[in-house]
Amino acid sequence: MILVTGANGNLASAALAALHARGAAATGGSRTPGAGTRRLDFDDPAGIDFTGVSTLLLVSAGYAEDDQVVRRHAAALDAAVRDGVRHVVYTSLTAAGDHLGFALAHRATERLLRARGLPWTILRNGPYAELFGGLLMWAGDGLESPFGDGALAAVVRADLAEAAAAVAAEAERHAGRTYELTGTPVTAASVADRLGVPHRTIGLAEYRRRLAGMPDLLPFQPPMLASIATGVRHGFLDGTGADLAGILGRPARDPLAAAAASAAATRPVAAR
Repeated sequence: MILVTGANGNLASAALAALHARGAAATGGSRTPGAGTRRLDFDDPAGIDFTGVSTLLLVSAGYAEDDQVVRRHAAALDAAVRDGVRHVVYTSLTAAGDHLGFALAHRATERLLRARGLPWTILRNGPYAELFGGLLMWAGDGLESPFGDGALAAVVRADLAEAAAAVAAEAERHAGRTYELTGTPVTAASVADRLGVPHRTIGLAEYRRRLAGMPDLLPFQPPMLASIATGVRHGFLDGTGADLAGILGRPARDPLAAAAASAAATRPVAAR
């Protein structure tokens, strides 16, 4: 049986649905499980139960500080060894993102995974197209961003979920492989053009000022978002490759359409 962690999250729930669509024997795990899913809380290592799981699709529990994320992943991997899991598929971060503010937890987890001695596959996911669109800011009838002319090789989340399902369903075939799952480069200006509105670049200092004024952000999030901004702006995240299409067996979905839809969804009602 395949178990997908974080089953209530967007990526994990889509991957679980894709596994079911393939007819795979799969279930999910979550802190707040629903019907047919297991309770799974990485902050409670003694309660982690992977009994009967052959393949673990470990979706990164990255919504926290690095030490907490790495501790959670270590607990999951220790339980996988203890309970006889035969293969772990981990959703990591593209190698081009090594300088990003959330890269360390991913690389530390990759290191832990290799050290545990279990067969593994690493999916180095590119940033979501939906995230890129959501980070663009509306100002009057146009969009603003700190991305300048830089491009992001963004990926539609549904493609990453489908790729994760495809690998988990035939895990042995992908043993020992690290895949770079990146998409077609997208710019802020191209998203604005798709929506028929202008785009204006703001400086990184102005972006940090705006982030500091967002009370809903957790302490680790402003530097994380600023790192994405400077990475895109200076051309470190625009590299693409063939791994995603190879796993999917088809061309990847258009990230520009997904980014534009995400940006449009945040447009103030009065400006629509």
